[in-house]
Amino acid sequence: MDASTLIPAQADLSALKSAAAGCTACELHAPATQTVFGSGNPDAKVLLVGEQPGDVEDQKGVPFVGPAGKLLQRAVAEAGFPAGAVYVTNAVKHFRFELRGKRRIHQTPLPEHIKACNPWVRAEIAAVRPQIVVCLGATAVKALLGSQYRVTRDRGHLMPYENIQALITIHPSAILRMPDDAREQGYADLVRDLSVVVQAV
Repeated sequence: MDASTLIPAQADLSALKSAAAGCTACELHAPATQTVFGSGNPDAKVLLVGEQPGDVEDQKGVPFVGPAGKLLQRAVAEAGFPAGAVYVTNAVKHFRFELRGKRRIHQTPLPEHIKACNPWVRAEIAAVRPQIVVCLGATAVKALLGSQYRVTRDRGHLMPYENIQALITIHPSAILRMPDDAREQGYADLVRDLSVVVQAV
């Protein structure tokens, strides 16, 4: 099934979320608890796109509410965004994982998962109509900008994206995986990148 066949014409976010709940465009829907659609300000000037929901997000049905999400929320506030100013979503809407005992361990989405979910992300962008899209990490970059871009090489500056702008930065989960002595600088770099966006809107 192609996800684009499920997307209502001229759909608002509420209609998109309802339609996405029944998406079976790739096999990830089967083991996942639910589709995790985007959330936040429907009129946001800035839309942030991450990789996929994690274990906490899969259970709660809301993006960026786990440890990485809390770090992102702190960075967004520290960069100078007003409360409730952004919309957040993921390039892939279902949690990809492998079971190890009772634990569900994150697995990176494959290209086919990114492709299957791409109509949903693009529909969200069309509905919100932001000025800037922020790609958090490599999966979001591949989903929206293509494989020619690299997070470490291309992060931190605005670039054209369709008829708006985009900015690449690190995913907050990557900061949580850094060694203790590198994490503070990794977080500061994320805040710096997000500050570029604040200054532009």
